[in-house]
Amino acid sequence: MKGYLITVLWGVLVWFFATMFFVLFGEHVLFSPGTENFTISILLLVIITGLFLWGITYIYLLLDKTKNAPLKFGIIGTIIGLTLDTFSLSNYNLIFPKLDDTQVIAFTAWMSFAYALYLFIPAMINQQRMKHHKV
Repeated sequence: MKGYLITVLWGVLVWFFATMFFVLFGEHVLFSPGTENFTISILLLVIITGLFLWGITYIYLLLDKTKNAPLKFGIIGTIIGLTLDTFSLSNYNLIFPKLDDTQVIAFTAWMSFAYALYLFIPAMINQQRMKHHKV
């Protein structure tokens, strides 16, 4: 389990910073589903999230040199984030007091796509690393 401590800490940090972003700025970037603002905002949030996850995965790799480290980061980070988000969404009135119900739905839509990226991007990076090391 010792080999996973850094991964767990990084997973908690990624979740914390993403959650704090929406605590601080959610009311300004989340819009009611079905509106034009919703589509534009979710698209921009997903693009920024993908870039952030790409970068944070490479930073994580500076600390974890093990084989399949990106996969470990993606899987463990997703497990931790989804677990913590179960509690944050169950208590959204306390965690996200500035968001109305439609904004919480928008957050959940973003979150679903973000976790897909959290699995996909590290998997792609891992695949690139494996190709690079075979040469």
